[in-house]
Amino acid sequence: MPPNAPWLRPQRPSAPTTENTRWAIVVVVLIGSLAVYGVERWLRKSDAPIIGSAFVIDGDTIVVDSIRIRLLGIDAPELDQSCNDLQGRTWSCGLQAATALRATTRGHDLTCLPHSKDKFGRMLAVCTLPDKTDVNAWMVQQGWAISYDYADTYGAQQIEAKAAKRGVWSGPFTMPREWRQQHPRSDGDRKD
Repeated sequence: MPPNAPWLRPQRPSAPTTENTRWAIVVVVLIGSLAVYGVERWLRKSDAPIIGSAFVIDGDTIVVDSIRIRLLGIDAPELDQSCNDLQGRTWSCGLQAATALRATTRGHDLTCLPHSKDKFGRMLAVCTLPDKTDVNAWMVQQGWAISYDYADTYGAQQIEAKAAKRGVWSGPFTMPREWRQQHPRSDGDRKD
């Protein structure tokens, strides 16, 4: 074999194309951004306040700073749950509860103090408005949610709402937990 045969010479890799270089840079930047985000989340103290504007999911679940939060100590009707007024007319109490929460939090940064996580991985927290109004308590006081913990944290607010016939207390209704048991969801996003 001749020593200068082209198939015996070591081949130098060809320079990457501009298109490949761009994609490589995009991938590196994306991976780096995800790594920084992950490290920030991992290093964040679990009891550090979560502060930001709220995206309302339903009457007791919000998202703040991309963290799904279940308002601690309360239970609101499901979005598709209906209630009755004193005349027996049906109304969308779940939708109204979400609307009330959205209206009271709109335009404000909430400060949510985490307590723990529920079995669905949601942060359980008490959230306040900038004027220090306890949003969880406000929902119960207005009749848009019921007090929902062993300590009956918002029992006084519930008594007030019930006496004034506010929100769900304006007529007969099914407790949210009982309603969820009667109407199982196929998507697995339950909150009991």
